Amino acid sequence: MSARANSAPSSLPNFDPRQVPVVGIDSHLPAVAAQWLLPQALQQRFAAPPTWQPEILLEKRFSDRVQANASVLLPIVMRGAWRDQPTVLLTQRTAHMSTHSGQIAFPGGKADPTDADAAATALREANEEVGLAPEFVQVLGALPIYTTGSAFVITPVVGLVDPGFTLQTNPIEVADAFEVPLEFLMNPAHHQRHRLDWQGVQREWYSMPYHDAATGKEHYIWGATAGMLRNFYRFLAA
Repeated sequence: MSARANSAPSSLPNFDPRQVPVVGIDSHLPAVAAQWLLPQALQQRFAAPPTWQPEILLEKRFSDRVQANASVLLPIVMRGAWRDQPTVLLTQRTAHMSTHSGQIAFPGGKADPTDADAAATALREANEEVGLAPEFVQVLGALPIYTTGSAFVITPVVGLVDPGFTLQTNPIEVADAFEVPLEFLMNPAHHQRHRLDWQGVQREWYSMPYHDAATGKEHYIWGATAGMLRNFYRFLAA
């Protein structure tokens, strides 16, 4: 869950995550080498996963709602003439959404009783939100379940995306869709750590602000979205 590009409200009242000081940047950790971000390497990593430890699995609750199962698609678009410039497709939620309004997120949403499994949920939601048809996605596997402070129990499904798709965003749910280089996201020098005391509870999270030179926009990736990306980094770096 991350913030709106201009004004950045969240589920916490009067809260702008960009105003919370950075308490650390993990520049001392190695970036994932570019060759490990290529399609074959990603396929091999999921086919024979290493022993590794996810960093964040459970956020501190700030909502009393009943937990809901959900899935998101972590879509790796294989850009470049040689499929060697992978990006991650992200969305910015519309401002009127009931939860996580205006925030940057992966395509995804609540599980439907008709969904066969978590991957089916992720693919269906991605199709509904941004028009990414399932035939363009090769599902590689899933990262560990991530439970948000807003009571969503999320399965992050990772997939390789053929770049031949055409985006058709749902204006009710999606204000914007954009891509961020995977190499940028898998470099801990871009992972900022934040800490905030709120109502007697200390909360911590990551942010990964990305400035798109082509559009001039800054996309402020933080919270659960950044947390799942951090876990993905740990998986690839193990």
